[in-house]
Amino acid sequence: MKKLVLAAAVLAVTAGSAFAADLPVKAVKAPPPAPFDPWDVAFGSAIMNDYIFRGVTQSNHKPSVAAYFEPRYNVTKDVQLYVGTSFESISFPNRAAAEVDIYGGIRPTFGMFAFDFGLWGYLYPGGQCFNSAAFPGSGIPGSELGCILNGNLPVNGNVAKKDASFYEGYAKVNVTLNDQWQVGANEYYSPNILNLGAWGDYASLTAKWTAPSTTFGTSGVGMYVSGEFGRQWLGTSDRFYGVVSPLGNFAAGVPEPSYNTWNIGVGFTYKVFTLDLRYSDTNLSKASCNVYTSDYATRSFSPAFITPTNPGGFGSNWCGAAGIVKLSADLTAMTSLK
Repeated sequence: MKKLVLAAAVLAVTAGSAFAADLPVKAVKAPPPAPFDPWDVAFGSAIMNDYIFRGVTQSNHKPSVAAYFEPRYNVTKDVQLYVGTSFESISFPNRAAAEVDIYGGIRPTFGMFAFDFGLWGYLYPGGQCFNSAAFPGSGIPGSELGCILNGNLPVNGNVAKKDASFYEGYAKVNVTLNDQWQVGANEYYSPNILNLGAWGDYASLTAKWTAPSTTFGTSGVGMYVSGEFGRQWLGTSDRFYGVVSPLGNFAAGVPEPSYNTWNIGVGFTYKVFTLDLRYSDTNLSKASCNVYTSDYATRSFSPAFITPTNPGGFGSNWCGAAGIVKLSADLTAMTSLK
């Protein structure tokens, strides 16, 4: 009898298990995906011992501070629209004390290719005019009474327009080859660079190597090495910068000197901070640099600097070799604000 009861119990359990296996299993719902937030913002600031732009100092080889603010709208995860503004302290020939940039564009990404297309405006408020020949009614672009009152720049006789503002259109691409290597190409064009009356075209190639995250153990410190080689092509200035001498007649404007520029450096990152140490140089001679920059600070004279477009014989060191130390802080997500 006991054996019969045990067999019945086993049969009941087995049948129950088989019946349960036939019942539909209710799937566990996956958690809903995080909502897509299209808005983002980037902002930051920097301090550097020298503000170099395409191989040319913008701060007379003196320290400079900078800050930027850039709202972004992500149309999709691969297409971003953005506008921004930045500020840099400078020391320009026209005595403008700051550079104010306003820019905007679109950044589409296709796999390993990240593109960037936009328009960039460079504004230099607070400038003064220096050119005793640019009197009202002279027909020289930028003529005004202030030009006569200020005369030419002290000692070296260079001239500068009150307004040096200009804009550029640009196209860039950055290619991520793997976790460590990136290469890129850039193209900028302005119909009137620095308001010289001359067109400007800048093209460059870049490369960046990022060290493995374990290079400095668990310290959180990162490192990279990057470099750029570029070419700045320039057209002919307007009459404001014209010169006439026994060596040549350039009253209608001087052919601005096109040049090559390059830089290479190493950077260290920690959280939102970056310390970048960089070497920058160009192939511009001191005479050609003086023509292009209208350097107000140079007192360097040599007969070797006398050329048809630089008859005054002054040479500028604004375009030569320079070492740059830059410390910056960059926050690039809305979560950083919370």
